[in-house]
Amino acid sequence: MHRMWVGRGGWKLWHDIDRLSLAVGDTFSQFIGLEATRLTLRRGFIRTALVVDGRTRLRGLPRAAAPAVQAAIDEVTRRGRLGDQLPLAVSRRAAFLQLIDDHVRAQRWIPHDAAAAALSGLPTRYVLLAPLHPADQQALLPRLSLQEHETLAFLDEDHWARVAAANDEILRRELRERKPFFDTIEKSPLTAEQASAVVSFDNRVRVIAAAGSGKTSVMVARAAYAVTRGIVPAQRILMLAFNADAAEELRERVTTRLDALGISSDGVLASTFHSFGLSIIGEATGRKPRIAPWVENGKDVAKISEIVDALRDSSPGFRYKWDTFRLLYPHMADEPDGGEPDSYDRATRLTGFETYRGETVRSEGERLIANWLFLNGVEYEYEHRYAHDVTDAEHSQYRPDFFYPTVQVWHEHWALRADGTPPESFTGYAESMRWKKRIHERYGTTLVETTWHEIADLSGFESLERDLTRHGLELDWNPDRPIPGAPPMEHERLSRLVRTFMSHVKSGSWTRSDLEDRIRDLPKRRQARARLFLDLYWQVHDRWQAELRAIEAVDFDDMLLRAAELVEQNPHLRRWDLVMVDEFQDTSRARARLTKALITGPDKHLLAVGDDWQAINRFAGADLAVMTGFDAFFGPAVTCRLETTFRCTQTIADVASRFVARNPSQLRKSVRASRGPGGPPVTVVRLPNREAIPAAIAEHLTELSESAPGSSVDVLGRYRFERDLLRRGSYPDLRLTFRTIHASKGLEADFVVLPNLTTGTFGFPSGIADDPILTLAMSGDDGFPHSEERRLFYVALTRARRGVTIFSVAGLESPFVVELLQDPGVVVKSPAADVHAVRVCPTCGEGTMVQRKSRHGLFLGCSRFPKCRATARL
Repeated sequence: MHRMWVGRGGWKLWHDIDRLSLAVGDTFSQFIGLEATRLTLRRGFIRTALVVDGRTRLRGLPRAAAPAVQAAIDEVTRRGRLGDQLPLAVSRRAAFLQLIDDHVRAQRWIPHDAAAAALSGLPTRYVLLAPLHPADQQALLPRLSLQEHETLAFLDEDHWARVAAANDEILRRELRERKPFFDTIEKSPLTAEQASAVVSFDNRVRVIAAAGSGKTSVMVARAAYAVTRGIVPAQRILMLAFNADAAEELRERVTTRLDALGISSDGVLASTFHSFGLSIIGEATGRKPRIAPWVENGKDVAKISEIVDALRDSSPGFRYKWDTFRLLYPHMADEPDGGEPDSYDRATRLTGFETYRGETVRSEGERLIANWLFLNGVEYEYEHRYAHDVTDAEHSQYRPDFFYPTVQVWHEHWALRADGTPPESFTGYAESMRWKKRIHERYGTTLVETTWHEIADLSGFESLERDLTRHGLELDWNPDRPIPGAPPMEHERLSRLVRTFMSHVKSGSWTRSDLEDRIRDLPKRRQARARLFLDLYWQVHDRWQAELRAIEAVDFDDMLLRAAELVEQNPHLRRWDLVMVDEFQDTSRARARLTKALITGPDKHLLAVGDDWQAINRFAGADLAVMTGFDAFFGPAVTCRLETTFRCTQTIADVASRFVARNPSQLRKSVRASRGPGGPPVTVVRLPNREAIPAAIAEHLTELSESAPGSSVDVLGRYRFERDLLRRGSYPDLRLTFRTIHASKGLEADFVVLPNLTTGTFGFPSGIADDPILTLAMSGDDGFPHSEERRLFYVALTRARRGVTIFSVAGLESPFVVELLQDPGVVVKSPAADVHAVRVCPTCGEGTMVQRKSRHGLFLGCSRFPKCRATARL
């Protein structure tokens, strides 16, 4: 109570911070906040009356008391204009400070969600005082209590900085006082960064773990820490892995290490996502689903091929569209002058694009037409000399793009966009078009025309077919025609694309209308190809789903989504308070949705451990954006880093890190080797030809068996067939294994051999690029060239504990090798005398300058020719 006034007749008025209380006889009233405006004063010469609601007059207030009563009415009214914001701020501040004090005293990390709850609804000082006129603010501020003044000052502070500072103090004390625990929970003491990741017990924690940095130790220690500190009981801890071996390792490590410290691990669940999802569905519905055998056995692409064969047999329309996409539109440049040249005609000295017939044409658009003509059995001649000599001072002899000799028809393919414009680099193109058309008019020759944008949107071939048949040509479409030239897209490769697309469609819960909307967002030139693909895809998708229903089975994506739906709908299925996910960089949208469902609710904790530098499973549905955009998907999070590797030498770590970190969109980290600086260099062996690779590898393995007996050696191929490069020799003193690089993930060896880092379709990076159609159903890649292949190469390098040896061929070096040749941690060996010193192409930077011969003599040319035409004198 601040003050009380008494009037004649005994009525009383009290002022109590935000309210006025009035007692008149047996009647008691309160005027809270803006209700105080119901009270006014009417002053007389000696006494003043208090008027209620303009009607009831209470007389006898001493005149000297009137200013104080009016000030009280004004103060309560001003507070009323603030609403409940100031009392709310006072209570929120008290709760927030108490939360921090409690956690600091208990030495337990302050989770984000607890702090956010305490700060919920807290206004800023500006917003709180905004309803008051500046003059009212000045009048009210001196009347505030000390607690209220402290609250206003509190509103101007950075509350999250206070939380961070408190957590830093908690972390510092925990690391010091619980050092015996961190030194013994694993066989080797945890590093400071590992222990910090354990103690940082926030609601959402992303751990970015370098290769060989002991991420499993963090997960095991986190489980033990949660139990010993009473944060989460063992039976409410869930550890999710991506394969059975990793899940089994987590189970064994948790049991062994917790038992060693006398901590009960009973109830801790370590499982694969797939096993966990199946059990959730079984528990929630009473009917545990069965995974389709072709999915469980890894025959899913073969199943797609089987479905495609059935559809091609039963539907001529599907067959035609499938073959059209596979044979004509496996890729499509974005512009009339786009695409990378892949062919060179020595006779004409033309650099361009190889057709199915084996010739070289100038553009991708012309290649499309040439391939379509070939598949239709049309006889044509490319750039045949025009029937009349039209050479003049400004024009050389005219050679139209195509000539059809059996009907004497000429064909020009114009490099025009949909708006009728050519590429900006095509100087004088419009005038050249007009000149060519006038030539045909002058001599009365027959000309058919196509444009790039018509061919790109698939309508051009319909009109071309009409034109050619109108002029007497017969078309015989035969997709099985033997192809002597450029290799077509294989059925299996297109089936694999469909399967990858399906994983992303299902994982992202995309509907037909969703994808149609996304197509409309594509550039016009890409929309027709995308619609052709989706027409094929949905037919395969529907048949796939029908076959699942027929055998009462599911695939992994549908199963994970069903499990996620059930957890979202049923809070009782969210019985785990600490969820830890391994290899988080390989998470699909479906797995991420299930994970998010599990941690929805109060007092939930997620620890996601992974390395974006090792994200190599995009083809299997993984979406790296789930990890790199972690906060956007899961909510505000703490990020910890494990940057000390216990596996590689510092030299290997530096070479691998410099290589992969060239991609600017990846998360930054600085990898340090626990054994200290140095180590043998990474070795690149340049051989004269591919045939020399097996013998060179055999020689290297023989040397290793003599110099490092008992060592483990992993020969890591980009493809399985590279196993054939490994001779069946006897190396009794080595533990020698061949694996693909994908299969080597999570493994390590003393020495790593990369047997075939060359360029080409089956080189490394693979010449089989991801189809941009995948971006319809997933977040796009980061746009950096070969980004996933670069990460795959990083994985290969970082499997090695002691040394890496790379075999390549002079003049056929992989662009990755070319980069390494410029790294100070790499040495180059050329055992053959005819292998010249390496010289990186100054133009493209991806090839090397190799000796070539022309009619003018020897010269140096880029190994990437015809993609790069750089030359230099010897």
